[in-house]
Amino acid sequence: MTTYLQPDRDCQLCPRLVDFRRANQAKFPDFYNGPVRPFGPIDARLLVVGLAPGLKGANATGRPFTGDYAGDLLYDTLRKFGFAKGTYAKRPDDGLELIDCRITNAVKCVPPENKPTGPEANTCRPFLISEFGAMKNLSAILCLGQVAHQAMLRTFGLKLSSLKFGHGASHQMENGITLFDSYHCSRYNTQTYRLTPEMFENVFADIRAHLDR
Repeated sequence: MTTYLQPDRDCQLCPRLVDFRRANQAKFPDFYNGPVRPFGPIDARLLVVGLAPGLKGANATGRPFTGDYAGDLLYDTLRKFGFAKGTYAKRPDDGLELIDCRITNAVKCVPPENKPTGPEANTCRPFLISEFGAMKNLSAILCLGQVAHQAMLRTFGLKLSSLKFGHGASHQMENGITLFDSYHCSRYNTQTYRLTPEMFENVFADIRAHLDR
């Protein structure tokens, strides 16, 4: 029987992230300030993967992509394509539910300047591998950004050159899972029009078509 692994609430595995967490606990005592657990049903067919929690988003609320601008676009789009229901009010207790979709991050703790190191990603990878092992119905993975895409390739033991990242690209892997790529739904990407709501919706239309087949 496979054991489902998630980091402890006060995980001590990455010293730099632990130090940053303690500093944030002092600076923002009302924040969640801990490893952020995945959100959504474990039997979902779609897994959305980001890189790491945002300081004043998931790190503050304890729910992936909740509390910052990236969540506004992500959850609105998920609702539009039938992957979520309810109202997204930027709070973990807003009652929003995910349908056939689960959201996680490659690194569970917020890193300084939103940039985890390679060793930190490696240390956190067993939790992501455990996530895949527990998701028995997994059919599609959406990578939000190139770094998340690369984290997925490393998780599956693939060379970074084997599947090139590109917005709107999809890759059929040998394990039967299809990897979908999108630019990250960050405020910067949307304000600079690198990613428009229409571009983001086009990716989800492809995912919905894949799952409906």
